[in-house]
Amino acid sequence: MRYISTRGKAPVLTFEQAMLTGLARDGGLYLPETIPTLDHDAIRAMRGASYEDVAFTVMRPFIGDTFTDAEFREIIAKAYEGFGHDVRAPLVQLGSNHYLLELFHGPTLAFKDFAMQMIGQMFQAALKRSGERVTIVGATSGDTGSAAIEAFRGLDAVDVFILFPQGRVSDVQRRQMTTPSEDNVHALAIEGDFDTCQAAVKDMFNDFDFRDGVRLAGVNSINWARVLAQVVYYFTSAVSLGAPDREVSFTVPTGNFGDIFAGYIAKKMGLPIGELVIATNQNDILHRTLETGSYTTDGVKPSISPSMDIQVSSNFERALFYAYGQDGAAVSEQMDELKASGEFKVSQGAYEALKETYASGRVSEEETSAMITRANATMGELLCPHSAVGVKVAMDHLGSTPMVTLATAHPAKFPAAVEAASGHHPELPDRMSDLFEREERMTELPNDIEKIKALIRERINA
Repeated sequence: MRYISTRGKAPVLTFEQAMLTGLARDGGLYLPETIPTLDHDAIRAMRGASYEDVAFTVMRPFIGDTFTDAEFREIIAKAYEGFGHDVRAPLVQLGSNHYLLELFHGPTLAFKDFAMQMIGQMFQAALKRSGERVTIVGATSGDTGSAAIEAFRGLDAVDVFILFPQGRVSDVQRRQMTTPSEDNVHALAIEGDFDTCQAAVKDMFNDFDFRDGVRLAGVNSINWARVLAQVVYYFTSAVSLGAPDREVSFTVPTGNFGDIFAGYIAKKMGLPIGELVIATNQNDILHRTLETGSYTTDGVKPSISPSMDIQVSSNFERALFYAYGQDGAAVSEQMDELKASGEFKVSQGAYEALKETYASGRVSEEETSAMITRANATMGELLCPHSAVGVKVAMDHLGSTPMVTLATAHPAKFPAAVEAASGHHPELPDRMSDLFEREERMTELPNDIEKIKALIRERINA
Protein backbone atom coordinates (compact mmCIF):
# COMPACT_ATOMS: atom_id res chain seq x y z
CA MET A 1 0.00 0.00 0.00
CA ARG A 2 1.44 3.35 -1.13
CA TYR A 3 0.51 6.81 0.17
CA ILE A 4 0.43 10.02 -1.85
CA SER A 5 0.09 13.68 -0.93
CA THR A 6 -3.03 15.70 -1.70
CA ARG A 7 -0.72 18.30 -3.32
CA GLY A 8 1.09 15.83 -5.53
CA LYS A 9 4.70 16.85 -4.95
CA ALA A 10 5.82 14.88 -1.89
CA PRO A 11 7.53 11.46 -1.94
CA VAL A 12 5.30 8.39 -2.09
CA LEU A 13 5.46 6.62 1.30
CA THR A 14 4.57 3.34 2.95
CA PHE A 15 1.91 3.22 5.68
CA GLU A 16 4.55 3.29 8.42
CA GLN A 17 6.33 6.24 6.83
CA ALA A 18 3.08 8.16 6.34
CA MET A 19 2.04 7.45 9.94
CA LEU A 20 5.33 8.64 11.43
CA THR A 21 5.55 11.62 9.05
CA GLY A 22 2.07 13.10 9.48
CA LEU A 23 2.13 16.14 7.20
CA ALA A 24 3.66 15.70 3.73
CA ARG A 25 6.74 17.76 2.89
CA ASP A 26 4.82 19.68 0.21
CA GLY A 27 2.33 20.79 2.88
CA GLY A 28 -0.29 18.28 1.80
CA LEU A 29 -1.98 15.39 3.57
CA TYR A 30 -1.34 11.74 2.86
CA LEU A 31 -3.96 9.43 1.40
CA PRO A 32 -3.81 5.85 0.09
CA GLU A 33 -3.05 5.66 -3.61
CA THR A 34 -6.07 3.36 -3.96
CA ILE A 35 -8.85 2.62 -1.50
CA PRO A 36 -9.40 -1.10 -0.83
CA THR A 37 -12.99 -2.30 -1.00
CA LEU A 38 -14.95 -4.91 0.95
CA ASP A 39 -17.74 -6.86 -0.75
CA HIS A 40 -21.14 -7.37 0.84
CA ASP A 41 -20.24 -10.85 2.10
CA ALA A 42 -17.23 -9.46 3.97
CA ILE A 43 -19.38 -6.71 5.50
CA ARG A 44 -22.12 -9.19 6.45
CA ALA A 45 -19.50 -11.32 8.20
CA MET A 46 -18.99 -8.43 10.65
CA ARG A 47 -22.40 -9.11 12.20
CA GLY A 48 -21.90 -10.24 15.77
CA ALA A 49 -18.13 -9.72 15.58
CA SER A 50 -16.23 -7.84 18.28
CA TYR A 51 -15.16 -4.25 17.70
CA GLU A 52 -11.56 -5.46 17.63
CA ASP A 53 -12.27 -8.04 14.92
CA VAL A 54 -14.04 -5.46 12.75
CA ALA A 55 -11.11 -3.07 13.25
CA PHE A 56 -8.73 -5.73 11.98
CA THR A 57 -10.86 -6.42 8.88
CA VAL A 58 -11.33 -2.75 8.00
CA MET A 59 -7.80 -1.47 8.69
CA ARG A 60 -5.64 -4.43 7.66
CA PRO A 61 -5.70 -3.74 3.87
CA PHE A 62 -4.30 -0.23 4.47
CA ILE A 63 -1.24 -1.08 6.55
CA GLY A 64 0.67 -3.20 4.03
CA ASP A 65 3.60 -5.04 5.59
CA THR A 66 4.12 -2.53 8.43
CA PHE A 67 2.85 -5.11 10.95
CA THR A 68 2.22 -8.84 10.76
CA ASP A 69 -1.34 -10.05 11.38
CA ALA A 70 -0.38 -11.17 14.87
CA GLU A 71 1.32 -7.86 15.67
CA PHE A 72 -1.65 -5.88 14.40
CA ARG A 73 -4.18 -7.92 16.39
CA GLU A 74 -2.11 -7.31 19.54
CA ILE A 75 -1.97 -3.57 18.79
CA ILE A 76 -5.75 -3.43 18.41
CA ALA A 77 -6.34 -5.39 21.61
CA LYS A 78 -4.10 -3.07 23.63
CA ALA A 79 -5.67 0.03 22.07
CA TYR A 80 -9.18 -0.75 23.30
CA GLU A 81 -8.59 -2.63 26.56
CA GLY A 82 -8.94 0.60 28.57
CA PHE A 83 -12.41 1.49 27.26
CA GLY A 84 -15.28 1.60 29.72
CA HIS A 85 -17.80 -0.30 27.58
CA ASP A 86 -17.36 -3.83 26.22
CA VAL A 87 -19.04 -2.88 22.92
CA ARG A 88 -16.60 0.08 22.64
CA ALA A 89 -19.07 2.12 20.51
CA PRO A 90 -22.64 1.26 21.57
CA LEU A 91 -25.78 2.48 19.78
CA VAL A 92 -28.70 4.06 21.62
CA GLN A 93 -32.06 4.68 19.95
CA LEU A 94 -33.26 8.29 20.20
CA GLY A 95 -36.41 8.03 18.09
CA SER A 96 -37.92 6.43 15.04
CA ASN A 97 -35.01 5.71 12.67
CA HIS A 98 -32.63 7.86 14.74
CA TYR A 99 -29.71 6.41 16.71
CA LEU A 100 -26.88 7.84 18.81
CA LEU A 101 -23.42 6.29 18.46
CA GLU A 102 -21.72 6.72 21.84
CA LEU A 103 -18.05 7.38 21.13
CA PHE A 104 -17.14 8.63 24.61
CA HIS A 105 -16.28 5.46 26.53
CA GLY A 106 -12.52 5.77 26.01
CA PRO A 107 -9.91 6.95 28.54
CA THR A 108 -10.51 10.68 27.93
CA LEU A 109 -14.27 10.49 27.26
CA ALA A 110 -14.12 11.62 23.61
CA PHE A 111 -14.22 10.02 20.16
CA LYS A 112 -10.56 10.95 19.66
CA ASP A 113 -9.64 7.99 21.88
CA PHE A 114 -10.64 5.51 19.17
CA ALA A 115 -7.92 6.79 16.88
CA MET A 116 -5.37 8.04 19.38
CA GLN A 117 -5.15 4.83 21.39
CA MET A 118 -4.61 2.96 18.11
CA ILE A 119 -1.96 5.33 16.83
CA GLY A 120 -0.22 5.31 20.21
CA GLN A 121 0.15 1.54 20.06
CA MET A 122 1.26 1.63 16.41
CA PHE A 123 3.87 4.32 17.13
CA GLN A 124 5.17 2.35 20.09
CA ALA A 125 5.52 -0.85 18.06
CA ALA A 126 7.20 0.88 15.11
CA LEU A 127 9.62 2.92 17.25
CA LYS A 128 10.57 -0.07 19.41
CA ARG A 129 11.49 -1.95 16.24
CA SER A 130 13.55 0.91 14.78
CA GLY A 131 15.09 2.20 18.01
CA GLU A 132 14.29 5.78 16.96
CA ARG A 133 12.89 8.65 19.02
CA VAL A 134 10.30 11.21 17.85
CA THR A 135 8.86 14.52 18.99
CA ILE A 136 5.10 14.65 18.66
CA VAL A 137 3.58 18.11 18.24
CA GLY A 138 -0.16 18.59 18.00
CA ALA A 139 -2.77 21.34 18.12
CA THR A 140 -6.09 20.85 19.86
CA SER A 141 -9.42 22.58 20.24
CA GLY A 142 -9.92 20.46 23.34
CA ASP A 143 -10.21 16.70 22.84
CA THR A 144 -7.32 15.73 20.57
CA GLY A 145 -4.75 17.01 23.05
CA SER A 146 -5.94 15.01 26.03
CA ALA A 147 -6.36 11.88 23.89
CA ALA A 148 -2.81 12.25 22.53
CA ILE A 149 -1.35 12.80 25.97
CA GLU A 150 -3.20 9.78 27.33
CA ALA A 151 -1.95 7.63 24.44
CA PHE A 152 1.73 8.67 24.63
CA ARG A 153 2.33 9.59 28.28
CA GLY A 154 5.31 7.79 29.78
CA LEU A 155 6.62 6.29 26.54
CA ASP A 156 10.43 6.28 26.38
CA ALA A 157 10.75 7.02 22.66
CA VAL A 158 8.34 9.98 22.49
CA ASP A 159 8.09 13.58 23.70
CA VAL A 160 4.58 15.04 23.38
CA PHE A 161 3.91 18.78 22.98
CA ILE A 162 0.26 19.82 22.75
CA LEU A 163 -0.69 23.39 21.81
CA PHE A 164 -4.12 24.53 22.98
CA PRO A 165 -5.79 27.98 22.86
CA GLN A 166 -5.52 29.64 26.25
CA GLY A 167 -8.95 30.11 27.84
CA ARG A 168 -10.84 28.47 24.97
CA VAL A 169 -11.18 24.88 26.20
CA SER A 170 -13.36 23.61 29.02
CA ASP A 171 -11.88 23.21 32.49
CA VAL A 172 -12.14 19.43 32.20
CA GLN A 173 -10.42 19.43 28.81
CA ARG A 174 -7.63 21.65 30.12
CA ARG A 175 -7.06 19.59 33.25
CA GLN A 176 -6.91 16.36 31.25
CA MET A 177 -3.95 17.92 29.41
CA THR A 178 -2.23 19.67 32.31
CA THR A 179 -2.44 17.14 35.16
CA PRO A 180 -0.44 14.16 33.78
CA SER A 181 2.86 14.07 35.67
CA GLU A 182 5.05 12.20 33.17
CA ASP A 183 8.17 14.06 32.07
CA ASN A 184 7.55 13.44 28.36
CA VAL A 185 4.26 15.40 28.41
CA HIS A 186 4.19 19.15 27.72
CA ALA A 187 0.97 21.20 27.63
CA LEU A 188 1.43 24.59 25.95
CA ALA A 189 -1.27 27.26 26.35
CA ILE A 190 -1.02 29.56 23.32
CA GLU A 191 -2.51 33.04 22.92
CA GLY A 192 -5.20 32.91 20.20
CA ASP A 193 -7.68 30.33 18.96
CA PHE A 194 -7.42 26.78 17.62
CA ASP A 195 -6.55 27.99 14.12
CA THR A 196 -3.59 29.86 15.67
CA CYS A 197 -2.34 26.61 17.25
CA GLN A 198 -2.94 24.59 14.09
CA ALA A 199 -1.08 27.14 11.96
CA ALA A 200 1.90 26.97 14.33
CA VAL A 201 2.03 23.18 14.02
CA LYS A 202 1.92 23.39 10.22
CA ASP A 203 4.65 26.04 10.25
CA MET A 204 6.86 23.71 12.29
CA PHE A 205 6.31 20.88 9.83
CA ASN A 206 7.15 23.19 6.93
CA ASP A 207 10.43 24.28 8.57
CA PHE A 208 12.42 21.27 7.38
CA ASP A 209 15.55 22.07 9.42
CA PHE A 210 13.48 22.14 12.62
CA ARG A 211 11.33 19.19 11.53
CA ASP A 212 14.31 16.96 10.81
CA GLY A 213 16.32 18.25 13.78
CA VAL A 214 13.75 17.26 16.40
CA ARG A 215 12.37 14.27 14.40
CA LEU A 216 8.91 15.80 14.27
CA ALA A 217 5.82 13.60 14.07
CA GLY A 218 2.18 14.68 14.00
CA VAL A 219 -0.90 13.09 15.53
CA ASN A 220 -3.55 15.63 14.61
CA SER A 221 -6.14 14.38 12.15
CA ILE A 222 -3.68 15.43 9.44
CA ASN A 223 -2.22 11.98 10.23
CA TRP A 224 -3.82 9.38 7.96
CA ALA A 225 -3.64 6.67 10.65
CA ARG A 226 -6.00 8.79 12.79
CA VAL A 227 -8.60 8.96 10.04
CA LEU A 228 -8.26 5.25 9.26
CA ALA A 229 -8.97 4.19 12.85
CA GLN A 230 -12.18 6.25 12.81
CA VAL A 231 -13.49 4.40 9.75
CA VAL A 232 -14.13 1.33 11.91
CA TYR A 233 -17.11 2.59 13.91
CA TYR A 234 -18.99 3.47 10.73
CA PHE A 235 -18.89 -0.22 9.88
CA THR A 236 -19.81 -1.52 13.36
CA SER A 237 -22.80 0.80 13.70
CA ALA A 238 -24.08 0.36 10.14
CA VAL A 239 -23.83 -3.44 10.30
CA SER A 240 -25.79 -3.50 13.56
CA LEU A 241 -28.58 -1.63 11.74
CA GLY A 242 -28.72 -4.01 8.78
CA ALA A 243 -25.90 -3.05 6.43
CA PRO A 244 -24.97 -4.05 3.80
CA ASP A 245 -28.57 -5.04 3.05
CA ARG A 246 -29.88 -1.57 3.81
CA GLU A 247 -28.39 1.92 3.64
CA VAL A 248 -27.51 3.84 6.79
CA SER A 249 -26.96 7.61 7.01
CA PHE A 250 -24.68 9.49 9.40
CA THR A 251 -24.66 12.96 10.92
CA VAL A 252 -21.32 14.11 12.28
CA PRO A 253 -20.63 17.18 14.43
CA THR A 254 -17.29 18.30 13.03
CA GLY A 255 -14.85 21.18 12.95
CA ASN A 256 -11.67 19.82 11.41
CA PHE A 257 -13.51 17.43 9.05
CA GLY A 258 -11.54 14.29 9.99
CA ASP A 259 -14.42 12.36 11.56
CA ILE A 260 -16.83 12.81 8.66
CA PHE A 261 -14.07 12.18 6.13
CA ALA A 262 -13.64 8.78 7.78
CA GLY A 263 -17.28 8.16 6.84
CA TYR A 264 -16.47 9.03 3.24
CA ILE A 265 -13.67 6.44 3.27
CA ALA A 266 -16.08 3.85 4.68
CA LYS A 267 -18.44 4.60 1.81
CA LYS A 268 -15.62 4.30 -0.73
CA MET A 269 -14.73 0.93 0.82
CA GLY A 270 -18.21 -0.35 0.00
CA LEU A 271 -20.32 0.46 3.07
CA PRO A 272 -23.77 1.50 1.77
CA ILE A 273 -24.05 4.96 3.30
CA GLY A 274 -27.02 7.11 2.34
CA GLU A 275 -26.29 10.66 3.52
CA LEU A 276 -23.15 12.03 5.15
CA VAL A 277 -24.36 15.13 6.99
CA ILE A 278 -21.95 17.75 8.33
CA ALA A 279 -23.18 19.39 11.54
CA THR A 280 -21.59 22.74 12.46
CA ASN A 281 -22.03 25.20 15.29
CA GLN A 282 -21.93 28.97 14.78
CA ASN A 283 -18.43 28.58 13.31
CA ASP A 284 -20.13 27.28 10.20
CA ILE A 285 -17.50 27.55 7.47
CA LEU A 286 -18.13 24.00 6.24
CA HIS A 287 -21.88 24.58 6.01
CA ARG A 288 -21.35 27.93 4.26
CA THR A 289 -18.98 26.32 1.76
CA LEU A 290 -21.57 23.72 0.82
CA GLU A 291 -24.21 26.44 0.56
CA THR A 292 -22.19 28.87 -1.56
CA GLY A 293 -19.16 27.12 -3.06
CA SER A 294 -16.92 29.71 -1.42
CA TYR A 295 -14.59 28.78 1.46
CA THR A 296 -14.23 32.07 3.34
CA THR A 297 -12.78 32.32 6.84
CA ASP A 298 -14.69 34.65 9.12
CA GLY A 299 -12.95 34.59 12.50
CA VAL A 300 -13.56 32.08 15.28
CA LYS A 301 -16.46 32.84 17.62
CA PRO A 302 -16.12 31.15 21.04
CA SER A 303 -19.01 28.78 21.71
CA ILE A 304 -20.33 26.22 24.20
CA SER A 305 -19.11 23.53 21.77
CA PRO A 306 -15.45 24.62 21.70
CA SER A 307 -14.02 21.56 19.94
CA MET A 308 -15.80 22.82 16.80
CA ASP A 309 -14.56 26.40 17.05
CA ILE A 310 -12.50 26.17 13.87
CA GLN A 311 -12.33 28.09 10.59
CA VAL A 312 -9.48 26.26 8.84
CA SER A 313 -10.60 22.63 8.59
CA SER A 314 -7.47 20.69 7.71
CA ASN A 315 -9.13 17.51 6.49
CA PHE A 316 -11.32 19.39 4.07
CA GLU A 317 -8.24 19.32 1.86
CA ARG A 318 -8.68 15.56 1.58
CA ALA A 319 -12.29 16.04 0.50
CA LEU A 320 -11.18 18.58 -2.09
CA PHE A 321 -8.60 16.12 -3.45
CA TYR A 322 -11.37 13.69 -4.40
CA ALA A 323 -13.76 16.44 -5.49
CA TYR A 324 -11.06 17.65 -7.93
CA GLY A 325 -10.58 14.15 -9.33
CA GLN A 326 -7.32 13.61 -7.38
CA ASP A 327 -5.70 16.64 -9.04
CA GLY A 328 -2.93 17.61 -6.61
CA ALA A 329 -2.03 20.77 -8.53
CA ALA A 330 -5.60 22.09 -8.25
CA VAL A 331 -5.69 21.38 -4.51
CA SER A 332 -2.31 23.04 -4.01
CA GLU A 333 -3.55 26.16 -5.81
CA GLN A 334 -6.64 26.35 -3.57
CA MET A 335 -4.55 25.94 -0.41
CA ASP A 336 -2.16 28.67 -1.56
CA GLU A 337 -5.14 30.98 -2.09
CA LEU A 338 -6.43 30.18 1.39
CA LYS A 339 -3.08 30.96 2.99
CA ALA A 340 -2.70 34.21 1.06
CA SER A 341 -6.22 35.62 1.35
CA GLY A 342 -8.18 33.50 3.83
CA GLU A 343 -10.55 32.22 1.16
CA PHE A 344 -10.92 30.37 -2.12
CA LYS A 345 -13.68 29.58 -4.58
CA VAL A 346 -14.35 25.91 -5.31
CA SER A 347 -14.61 25.16 -9.03
CA GLN A 348 -18.08 24.30 -10.33
CA GLY A 349 -17.25 20.66 -11.00
CA ALA A 350 -15.65 20.16 -7.59
CA TYR A 351 -18.52 21.98 -5.89
CA GLU A 352 -21.05 19.67 -7.52
CA ALA A 353 -19.00 16.65 -6.41
CA LEU A 354 -19.00 17.91 -2.82
CA LYS A 355 -22.75 18.54 -2.91
CA GLU A 356 -23.33 15.00 -4.17
CA THR A 357 -21.27 13.59 -1.32
CA TYR A 358 -22.19 15.71 1.71
CA ALA A 359 -25.20 17.51 3.19
CA SER A 360 -24.88 20.01 6.04
CA GLY A 361 -26.58 22.06 8.71
CA ARG A 362 -25.80 24.84 11.18
CA VAL A 363 -26.90 25.13 14.82
CA SER A 364 -26.89 28.33 16.87
CA GLU A 365 -25.91 28.56 20.53
CA GLU A 366 -29.56 28.88 21.55
CA GLU A 367 -30.55 25.86 19.45
CA THR A 368 -27.71 23.82 20.96
CA SER A 369 -28.89 24.50 24.50
CA ALA A 370 -32.50 23.84 23.52
CA MET A 371 -31.49 20.49 22.04
CA ILE A 372 -29.71 19.47 25.26
CA THR A 373 -32.90 20.37 27.16
CA ARG A 374 -35.13 18.47 24.75
CA ALA A 375 -32.97 15.34 24.56
CA ASN A 376 -32.85 15.10 28.33
CA ALA A 377 -36.61 15.58 28.68
CA THR A 378 -37.89 13.44 25.80
CA MET A 379 -35.11 10.99 24.86
CA GLY A 380 -33.61 10.23 28.26
CA GLU A 381 -30.19 11.23 26.96
CA LEU A 382 -27.84 13.84 28.42
CA LEU A 383 -25.88 15.23 25.47
CA CYS A 384 -22.66 17.19 25.36
CA PRO A 385 -22.99 20.42 23.32
CA HIS A 386 -21.20 18.91 20.28
CA SER A 387 -23.44 15.86 20.26
CA ALA A 388 -26.45 18.17 20.62
CA VAL A 389 -25.37 20.03 17.48
CA GLY A 390 -25.27 16.69 15.68
CA VAL A 391 -28.66 15.54 16.93
CA LYS A 392 -30.34 18.83 15.96
CA VAL A 393 -28.98 18.71 12.40
CA ALA A 394 -29.80 15.00 12.10
CA MET A 395 -33.42 15.64 13.05
CA ASP A 396 -33.66 18.00 10.09
CA HIS A 397 -32.49 15.17 7.78
CA LEU A 398 -34.52 12.21 9.07
CA GLY A 399 -36.27 10.02 6.53
CA SER A 400 -36.84 6.35 5.76
CA THR A 401 -33.13 5.52 6.05
CA PRO A 402 -31.78 4.90 9.58
CA MET A 403 -29.79 7.92 10.77
CA VAL A 404 -26.84 7.57 13.15
CA THR A 405 -25.63 10.70 14.96
CA LEU A 406 -22.11 10.52 16.33
CA ALA A 407 -21.95 11.46 20.03
CA THR A 408 -18.43 12.80 20.18
CA ALA A 409 -17.88 13.49 23.90
CA HIS A 410 -19.20 12.69 27.36
CA PRO A 411 -21.40 15.48 28.80
CA ALA A 412 -19.13 15.69 31.88
CA LYS A 413 -16.43 17.27 29.71
CA PHE A 414 -18.68 20.35 29.37
CA PRO A 415 -20.52 20.49 32.70
CA ALA A 416 -21.39 24.20 32.73
CA ALA A 417 -23.17 24.19 29.37
CA VAL A 418 -24.93 20.89 30.07
CA GLU A 419 -26.12 21.92 33.53
CA ALA A 420 -27.34 25.31 32.30
CA ALA A 421 -29.47 23.62 29.64
CA SER A 422 -30.67 20.53 31.50
CA GLY A 423 -30.54 21.35 35.20
CA HIS A 424 -28.37 18.28 35.72
CA HIS A 425 -24.67 18.39 36.60
CA PRO A 426 -22.99 15.58 34.64
CA GLU A 427 -20.56 13.67 36.84
CA LEU A 428 -17.16 12.44 35.75
CA PRO A 429 -16.62 8.66 35.87
CA ASP A 430 -15.09 7.34 39.08
CA ARG A 431 -11.63 7.01 37.52
CA MET A 432 -11.59 10.79 36.97
CA SER A 433 -13.36 11.88 40.13
CA ASP A 434 -10.21 13.53 41.54
CA LEU A 435 -9.40 15.45 38.33
CA PHE A 436 -9.92 18.86 39.97
CA GLU A 437 -7.66 17.95 42.88
CA ARG A 438 -4.63 17.08 40.72
CA GLU A 439 -1.78 19.54 40.27
CA GLU A 440 -1.61 21.28 36.88
CA ARG A 441 1.55 21.73 34.79
CA MET A 442 1.47 23.93 31.70
CA THR A 443 3.49 26.60 29.96
CA GLU A 444 1.87 29.79 28.66
CA LEU A 445 3.34 31.14 25.42
CA PRO A 446 2.55 33.98 22.99
CA ASN A 447 1.65 33.25 19.37
CA ASP A 448 5.32 33.34 18.39
CA ILE A 449 6.54 30.38 16.36
CA GLU A 450 10.22 30.98 17.18
CA LYS A 451 9.53 30.96 20.93
CA ILE A 452 7.50 27.78 20.58
CA LYS A 453 10.25 26.05 18.61
CA ALA A 454 12.91 27.24 21.08
CA LEU A 455 10.98 25.77 24.00
CA ILE A 456 10.58 22.43 22.21
CA ARG A 457 14.29 22.24 21.45
CA GLU A 458 15.12 23.13 25.04
CA ARG A 459 12.78 20.52 26.55
CA ILE A 460 13.85 17.59 24.37
CA ASN A 461 17.53 18.34 24.96
CA ALA A 462 17.17 18.82 28.73
